[in-house]
Amino acid sequence: MLRLGERTFAPDEPVIMAIVNRTPDSFYDQGATFRDEPALDRVEQVIAEGAAIVDIGGVKAGPGEEVDTAEEIRRTAGFVAEVRRRHPSVVISVDTWRHEVGEAVCAAGADLLNDAWGGVDPELAAVAARHGAGLVCTHTGGAAPRTRPHRVAYPDVMADVVRSVTALAERAVSLGVRRDAVLVDPGHDFGKNTRHSLEATRRLPELAACGRPVLVSLSNKDFIGETLDLPVKERLVGTLAATAVSYWLGARVFRVHEVAQTRQVLEMTGAIAGHRPPRLSRRGLA
Repeated sequence: MLRLGERTFAPDEPVIMAIVNRTPDSFYDQGATFRDEPALDRVEQVIAEGAAIVDIGGVKAGPGEEVDTAEEIRRTAGFVAEVRRRHPSVVISVDTWRHEVGEAVCAAGADLLNDAWGGVDPELAAVAARHGAGLVCTHTGGAAPRTRPHRVAYPDVMADVVRSVTALAERAVSLGVRRDAVLVDPGHDFGKNTRHSLEATRRLPELAACGRPVLVSLSNKDFIGETLDLPVKERLVGTLAATAVSYWLGARVFRVHEVAQTRQVLEMTGAIAGHRPPRLSRRGLA
């Protein structure tokens, strides 16, 4: 069972987490939702398309202009409060590694802290516990925030993923984060080369076997671009293929840019797996 905010998600229910970047330099949208009104329009759109979680980020993942704590809070906390006012039942997530930001956004109404940098700030889990928020525990191989991997190597990448995120999740629970509000993320591209991310994908059952909901953030990432030799804006088909495989292999939560297309892929994959019936069933019955 997964419980976040007012929502409870069934064990086989796929959950879409829509990305809303409050940054002027996002690798994907180049700042399209940096200003409040386009960002609020984006929230309306993704909820209508089927997103149950909205993931708000104030700092791009890759290298770029320095964004200090105060600026990250300015970009996210007030926006979280407005999204909460407009959408009382949506699950609000904030992508941050800083405990000060976590404190501000939880006070504003966030339900989930998406720690994409693997517990680099150990106080973030305590903030989640204090506010009754969920926590995403991500594998990064020890990479520092906003860095790209350089000649990174693992004796066994999935063994390292399982060991790392299990330790982070157990620590979070020991600090008071609800067990049913802790997710684990193998961290595609984070502290990994393309071959590592592909291996982590095909070995997802090993992570799912740990018994915690698995979140995957695959959308238009470099491992897809390198696998297919395609630029960012041409990676949708590869992203959807990786999404279908990941759902089949045990992933539960999908952090994405393209919500409507992802929903169709998850519904089709779920129907093949026997998790949901077809929307219609007329063929051959008349």
